[in-house]
Amino acid sequence: MGAAEMQAAGGGACVEGGFDTLVLGIGNLLWADEGFGIRAVEALDAGYAFAPEVRLMDGGTQGMFLLPWVRSAQRLLIFDAIDFGLEPGELRVIRDERVPSYMGAKKVSMHQTGFQEVLAAAQLMGASPQRLALVGVQPECLDDYGGSLRPRVHARIPEAVERALAVLRDWGVEPVARSRPPAPGQRVGHDELELPVYEAGRPGCGAERL
Repeated sequence: MGAAEMQAAGGGACVEGGFDTLVLGIGNLLWADEGFGIRAVEALDAGYAFAPEVRLMDGGTQGMFLLPWVRSAQRLLIFDAIDFGLEPGELRVIRDERVPSYMGAKKVSMHQTGFQEVLAAAQLMGASPQRLALVGVQPECLDDYGGSLRPRVHARIPEAVERALAVLRDWGVEPVARSRPPAPGQRVGHDELELPVYEAGRPGCGAERL
C-alpha cells in the first residue's frame, strides 16, 4: 500500500475492500530504529500469507492519511518503535484500551502523536477498531539519518513476528506459512527499500554505524 493510494482515499471515509483486520507497520526507514515497524510488517509478510480479509500495510509516517483504513478495520495490530523506558531491543505487547496512551506518551517520533490522533479521530467518527494491539520495541538509535536498525533491535524482529502471530490467532486469524517470500511487486513494502537492498546501498554502513 503506497502513499499515493493512501492520499487518494482522502477525507476519512471508510475504505472499501472487504478487510476487517489491519496489520500496520509505522515509522521511517531512513532514521535507524524508527524503521522497526515497517521492517516487522515486511518480515510478517515475507513469512506468512493471510486470507483476503486481513490487510498488511506499510503505513510509514502517513498520519491522518491512514484514517480511512483504521476506520475500516474491526481489529488493528500495530508494529512500532516505542520509548517504554526499557533497555534497547526490549519488546512489549500492549492491548486494547492501553494502546493509544503508548502511541503518544514518551513519543520518539512525531508520527506517534499523529497516530494517536488517528485513533481518536476514528473513535469520534463512530467507526474504530474493536480490538487493538501494539507490538513495540525499545529503540536504541533514532538520530542516524540513512542508518539502519541497530543489531539489538534488528534481532528482535523474529520475536515481534511471533508475538504478532499470537495476537492474530487470538483474534481468530489463521496465518499460513509461505514456502517462499512474495515476488517483487507483491511485497507489502517498497522493493527498492527492501532491507538487503537498503543495506547495500546506504553510505557508511560499516561497523562504526552499528
